[in-house]
Amino acid sequence: MEIQELIKKQAIETDSKIVLLVMDGLGGLPVGPQFKTELEMAKKPNMDKLAMEGALGLADPVARGITPGSGPGHLGLFGYDPIKFLIGRGVLEALGIDFPLKIGDVAIRLNLCTVDGQGLVTDRRAGRISTELNAKLCEKIKARVKISGAEYFLEPVREHRAALVFRAKGLGDKIADSDPQVVGKEPLLMVGEDEASRKTVRLVDEFLAQAKPILKEEKPANMILFRGFAAFQEYPQFNDIYKLKACAIAQYPMYRGLARLVGMEVLEVGAEMDDLFSVLKENWSKYNFFFVHIKKTDSAGEDGDWARKVEVIQAVDKQIPKAVKLKPEVLVITGDHSTPSRLKAHSWHPVPVLLWSKNIRPDLAREFGERSCSQGGLGRFKMKYLMGLAMANALKLEKFGA
Repeated sequence: MEIQELIKKQAIETDSKIVLLVMDGLGGLPVGPQFKTELEMAKKPNMDKLAMEGALGLADPVARGITPGSGPGHLGLFGYDPIKFLIGRGVLEALGIDFPLKIGDVAIRLNLCTVDGQGLVTDRRAGRISTELNAKLCEKIKARVKISGAEYFLEPVREHRAALVFRAKGLGDKIADSDPQVVGKEPLLMVGEDEASRKTVRLVDEFLAQAKPILKEEKPANMILFRGFAAFQEYPQFNDIYKLKACAIAQYPMYRGLARLVGMEVLEVGAEMDDLFSVLKENWSKYNFFFVHIKKTDSAGEDGDWARKVEVIQAVDKQIPKAVKLKPEVLVITGDHSTPSRLKAHSWHPVPVLLWSKNIRPDLAREFGERSCSQGGLGRFKMKYLMGLAMANALKLEKFGA
């Protein structure tokens, strides 16, 4: 029996509240003369106080040695087995902008990019063009591109990213990305692994053949890369499994999409960090599970900016008293994966976890950091077990067996 199936049988409805605060890409690697990670170096008295009162551990989002994407990382946080419930980024992008996907739709994440005269990619993100320019280019394409044999929908997401959705019978998503992941190479050839996927490739090729001359003279976004092919399917709903009324407080479309995919109510929130915690307070009486997402830790890690990642963690720490003041029964602080600034990318390293509750058995930790977490009372576990720990400490699980 899967852990989610067991929890669904044992879950009970109560008034207790759980806050899951996710600092995207939180885990790091030690650098510099102090030989500390970003989390260890940050001045974070509020998190350290919670660490002393709570328990720490390390979680593997997928499995040991496996580097997770953001989708699998968050599904693990929500208690889903990310290997069983694998979902592509295209669906997440589309859901993140509230696109009404239907079962069988194939969604694709697009990167508007820059290529040179030889067709070689010189910038995979077209200089991170503005969302406004992205929207104009999408409208230009939609006005002129006509596809036979399927409906298509093209919508801007954020900066250089857009979502492309095809709607027709018998479409597949077993297609490799056209993004070469490096500059100096041509976009990769898209090949479908089965007939349904080859049907999708034919639609994409038809779309690209018409879009290329439209973008040819544009600067800097003069080409498209296709990523994250994903057919939409229904997922077991979070609230049904855990007997919760859950909401998501996230600013970036993908994470809003992930929450919507599993049935959380996605709340509107402004662009600043303060806005996340203001929305948390404003909606405290309406829900009993709050997923709060911080993106900037991950962005700093991917940029290789160790100092900025430290600053983001310190900025989050200043907000912690706002959450504590609301008196949740359980407060979890963790990440969806590690993004060490030393590597400038996601990594396989386990993620630090802090679980605070009045019902927790405290360990000997005195601060929140990777080394402390490696010695913590929660031990090292698969991320999919985190929701069970949160539910138990919120007294939301009945006894198993006689």
